[in-house]
Amino acid sequence: MTRAEQKEQSRERIIDAAVEEFADQGFRAASTRAIAARAGVTQGLVTYHFASKDELWRAAADRIFGRLDEGTPPGAVGSDEAAIRAHVAFSARHPEVFHFMVDAGRHDDDRLRWLIDTHLERRFRAVAGSGGSTARAAHLYYAVVGAASLMFAVAPECRALTGRDPGSDAAIRAHADLLVAAFASSS
Repeated sequence: MTRAEQKEQSRERIIDAAVEEFADQGFRAASTRAIAARAGVTQGLVTYHFASKDELWRAAADRIFGRLDEGTPPGAVGSDEAAIRAHVAFSARHPEVFHFMVDAGRHDDDRLRWLIDTHLERRFRAVAGSGGSTARAAHLYYAVVGAASLMFAVAPECRALTGRDPGSDAAIRAHADLLVAAFASSS
């Protein structure tokens, strides 16, 4: 492996660790030292790749939404069946995203505004454009996003309460079927 490949591999590990740390601790409590430890790299390597914790947080957000875009079928818009199924599948594979987004959405700051401008606005507009008023779209957007992800974000609770594994293929499929029946037909 070349030195450039090693650097890129380290950078990728740092971003993946940052997604987890920001999801677990929130931006304010997360530290670049903890991220370095999760990634198995030195603190110096984190600061080599990222000038600030904020820059690393933005790279983590880009990673999250890049993965979501990779898993979304072309043409899937807002609250249509393909978009809902893709979001449920993504949420099941990446339950940490729910925690990351809850932390980001709680603080009216520059990071939230950047997140809206960079990643969220177009997703919301896709829901709004699929019919109905903007007020209705707001309810639909948060209902779909929340319903698609909560069960996976609180998987230990779900297993303890119901005795079912929300991460099983059958549970993921059943969850997507339920949300499609509830939301896709109402868009």
